[in-house]
Amino acid sequence: MPTFRTVRHVPHPSEAMLELVADVERYPEFLPLCESLKVLSRKREPDGAEIIVARMGVGYGLIHETFTSRVQIARVGLQILVTYLDGPFRRLENTWSFRASGNGCDVDFHIDYQFRSIALQLLLGAMFDRAFRKFAEAFETRARKVYGTSRTAVAVENVLSAKGPALPSAL
Repeated sequence: MPTFRTVRHVPHPSEAMLELVADVERYPEFLPLCESLKVLSRKREPDGAEIIVARMGVGYGLIHETFTSRVQIARVGLQILVTYLDGPFRRLENTWSFRASGNGCDVDFHIDYQFRSIALQLLLGAMFDRAFRKFAEAFETRARKVYGTSRTAVAVENVLSAKGPALPSAL
């Protein structure tokens, strides 16, 4: 079963990075292969977690697929868990964890997937492997665009500390 994991240090606060990853509606703007994303439902759990069910359209050249996932955002624990609901996969899970570290945070991204059929795995497997390896880089680039350089990141962290975690306008 294909799997990929990376831990990257970024000069931005954990809460800010969690919010950036949680802003799923923006994925088509910067995420490799992501052509569309539609939020089907959104709710808050009694424990404060937010649950989003979303359908993502992915494509490369003539190949286009859609799949539906459940995204659980645990702001208290600074984690995001994505579980697969429907589409071309037999299994798809990914997790994000955000830990304060030095002047910023460590972003831990892990994805584990298997296509429903061997034919799809042979046809799409290498393309998805390359795209998943670029996900962390795409989020780092997005963070630089949204939060700026490390000096700006310190200002963002000060604002977040003073006001609590900020929610993106899309949430």
